[in-house]
Amino acid sequence: MTQSHKHVSEKEQRTPSDSREEGGQEQVTPETGSLSFWQTLVSVGRASFGVQNRKNKERDFEKGSIKGFVAAALIFTVVFVLALVVVVNVVLG
Repeated sequence: MTQSHKHVSEKEQRTPSDSREEGGQEQVTPETGSLSFWQTLVSVGRASFGVQNRKNKERDFEKGSIKGFVAAALIFTVVFVLALVVVVNVVLG
């Protein structure tokens, strides 16, 4: 068995209870099968800057809830605007 074939076989042997993807980021909460609030917030932040990857986007549409994304987007927007206000005050002050 070649190393590349062995590597694929190890990936295929993962079970749904494996809650981490290769980057070390938790994929879904094992209890509910849905995204955690922090995952939703990070996903909104990445999407806002245009760096969200296709895999996470598909995960968001499958596992995410609209209420979670609206709440995360509101929080992200408030934090982003406050950060801009602080930066402008530091630069001008």
